[in-house]
Amino acid sequence: MYHSKTLSLLVGLCLATSVGAADIVRRPSPGFPIASSVTVPAGAELLFVSGTLADVAKAEAPAGSIERLGDTETQARSVLAKIDAQLRAAGYSLGDVVRMNVFLVGDPGKGGGMDFAGLMKAYSEQFGTAAQPSLPARTTVQVAGLPLPGALVEIEVIAARR
Repeated sequence: MYHSKTLSLLVGLCLATSVGAADIVRRPSPGFPIASSVTVPAGAELLFVSGTLADVAKAEAPAGSIERLGDTETQARSVLAKIDAQLRAAGYSLGDVVRMNVFLVGDPGKGGGMDFAGLMKAYSEQFGTAAQPSLPARTTVQVAGLPLPGALVEIEVIAARR
């Protein structure tokens, strides 16, 4: 009786350890620098970073103007730098990002369509590089507006680590 309880306990501990020790798995999206899906195992620590907007790029430009915050590429670069700082303050890095939601406002200078190419230039500097190969699952949508006048980009992320 004692032996069987001990064996059951040991088997249970081994199973819990092997499941808990599972890695975060990223499945690449062929030909595009995002993950098609990411599996985060039970027991991973998660960090949710709220939607983040760009800092002022050109203080002398009129308040509320796109020029003040910059084009989509400039704003995306600023937002990703701010997210990187928030992650680092919590002991994470951009490599820990498993999920990203990107909200883009149509750029009037580009006929009102979102500047996806500008986003991708800034994004590709931080994700899928030799220094930081981890890719998040990502959604990008065009929205009518953001809470900060002149804002073209807002990004929120979820990071996970073992």
